[in-house]
Amino acid sequence: MAGSLRIFMLLLATVVLTMWPEVRMGSAAISAAQCKEERRIGINACKAVIYGKLPTPACCERIRVTHIECVCPDVTPKLAALIDINRAIRLVEGCGRRVPHHFKCGSITTP
Repeated sequence: MAGSLRIFMLLLATVVLTMWPEVRMGSAAISAAQCKEERRIGINACKAVIYGKLPTPACCERIRVTHIECVCPDVTPKLAALIDINRAIRLVEGCGRRVPHHFKCGSITTP
């Protein structure tokens, strides 16, 4: 159970920290392998967020470069129910990104 929770929380950190559409919307298609690698790098860069800390400069950089289309498909209703959307927005905006109102990412819609 603890291992599953840890994996879930790492995925959550990646999802929470990549919730804006303007990052890569016009870019070329990205492969499944590239998405997997982006998620892995993002999880590693943003681990501290899981434990309630603020994003590091490296984490904020990942927030700015991660393809949103690699993250949003993983946001299921079950995962969305566990995300504090207001905290997520504060974290993303703390890294210098605006979070649009009513933006849909998987099963989450921002206020």
